[in-house]
Order: sequence, then C-alpha cells, then structure tokens
Amino acid sequence: MSQQQIDVNQLNQAKASVTLTQTLLSQAIEKSASDPTLAGEAIKQAANEIAQAQTAVSQVQSALIVQKSE
Repeated sequence: MSQQQIDVNQLNQAKASVTLTQTLLSQAIEKSASDPTLAGEAIKQAANEIAQAQTAVSQVQSALIVQKSE
C-alpha cells in the first residue's frame, strides 16, 4: 500500500475559491437593494467559484480513494 499523498495545491485552490466566494456574496448582500444587476453578477461569480472549489476537493478526495485501494 502506497503512502497517501494529499495535493495541497488543489486544496489551497479550493480554499482561495471559498474565500473569494465569501467576498462575492458579501458584495451581493451589500448591493442587493441598490444595484440588483451587480448583485446578480456577484452571485453568478460566487457560484462559479463554489463549483471550482467543489471540483478541486473532489479531485483530491478521488485521488485518496484510489491510493487507498492500491
């Protein structure tokens, strides 16, 4: 059985995406009344960042599962 390796770079990418998501959602909340269009764009970008974070975490998780089975 090989030693498990965690791709820290992918986890750092996921963490950065989550941090950016928090910023974007804060902007959406702040602009929700005064500028719904800008708020909507921030929400759309936040959704994209969430998807990127999920992909990165899933890739790390899949790699760990493969390594466990070896």
